[in-house]
Amino acid sequence: TLQLDPEVLLTLPGRMRQAQATFDATGGLHASAIFSSQGELRLLREDVGRHNALDKVIGSSLLSGSLPLHDCVLILSGRASFELLQKAMAAQIPIVAAIGAPSTLAVDLADTCGITLVGFLRDGSFNVYTHGGRLKTA
Repeated sequence: TLQLDPEVLLTLPGRMRQAQATFDATGGLHASAIFSSQGELRLLREDVGRHNALDKVIGSSLLSGSLPLHDCVLILSGRASFELLQKAMAAQIPIVAAIGAPSTLAVDLADTCGITLVGFLRDGSFNVYTHGGRLKTA
């Protein structure tokens, strides 16, 4: 049962952004990143497409023998769609946080599958849509 400190969660977009070397050069890529519950960046991949960036993260995890990712947090640089939540579910990622908005279908799937879904993770705040019990309280 992964627990995440909200203060750590708030630092993850900045840490992801700092690791986006190709974004710095182009300004036009999405990223998906896997972090530990302590905020340690474990893996980041960039791509023009949101789905491709996540496919790269999960594929790399599969090839390295790191699946399932049940002790990790996934950060998405854009919106959280139903399809991205399906991929997170398959990789057994318990917490998914997006810089942008989640779709209604993504919220429904996260709720059904027990995934903690966070959206609008930016500017020092976020919204919790499902299973907020994984976020530590004071």
